[in-house]
Amino acid sequence: MQQTRGEHGALLWMLTGAALIGTNALMVRFAETPPTVSAFYRMLFGGLLLLLLVAAQRDWRPLPGRVWLWTLVPAAAFAGDLWLWHRSILLVGPGLATLLANAQVFFMALAGVVFYRERIGPRFLAGIVLAFFGLWLLLGGEWDSLPPEYRWGVWLGLATGVCYAGYNLGLKRTQHEAHRTTGGTAPIAQVLALASLGSALLLGLAGTAEGVSFAIPDARALGWLLLLAGLRHCLSWVLISRAMPHLRVAVVGLLLLLQPVIAFLLDVALLDRVTTSREWLGLGFTLAGIFLAGLRSRARLPLQSG
Repeated sequence: MQQTRGEHGALLWMLTGAALIGTNALMVRFAETPPTVSAFYRMLFGGLLLLLLVAAQRDWRPLPGRVWLWTLVPAAAFAGDLWLWHRSILLVGPGLATLLANAQVFFMALAGVVFYRERIGPRFLAGIVLAFFGLWLLLGGEWDSLPPEYRWGVWLGLATGVCYAGYNLGLKRTQHEAHRTTGGTAPIAQVLALASLGSALLLGLAGTAEGVSFAIPDARALGWLLLLAGLRHCLSWVLISRAMPHLRVAVVGLLLLLQPVIAFLLDVALLDRVTTSREWLGLGFTLAGIFLAGLRSRARLPLQSG
């Protein structure tokens, strides 16, 4: 009975965390700031909130210089992720941009082949076929007739998946280095805080090079940016990380797909996205393909999208 209660609690944590992450893209739209600026404040505020969490738990641990250097890998990868994804959101909408970013599942599996000599099985290949057929349905099968900006947004969304796979791999290696050099694993919140602040620094440099203003236009925009940072980097992470050890891999993979579903539904409901029955069918095929291909990947590494 106690185990059943624990599983039920984990399901609730996972559902809530995935649903919160699914609102990220909408918050980026509502903040109404340039994409690099919203990405910068998301990582800055998120990193500071994580530092406060570590301090409140009195769980800060000294790390050797080698680990600090390794945190630059996930920091750079996630800076690239957000720089691309926030632009994709503005070009193709929150729903499709979030769905495209979940292509990280495929890139993670390919990284496993290249770096860890893992084999690609029939399930992964079937997932690719389903996902790309779904994308073909979503895009109407008329790629050449789509506006150039829209097509550019699609490519940016897929590139986001590449960067996010790099972020997950870098985060995993940083944790490994912390364990190897200190004899113990650094708290994930501490590593995430360092990576987040490193990403903020890189995004700040990118924004300066672009010549954008970092002034937050009004209190409304500040509120959305704080919500984006707090929900994505703190609350959702705490809920999902608590739930994962108590759930089967297939269940975790299925529940994490709530993220792009929520983003797509909010895009339709709040931003008046016109969606045909063909596009709904494409959404279903794409999600099925991502789930099928991502089961084994999620067994190795907790993945969060967006």
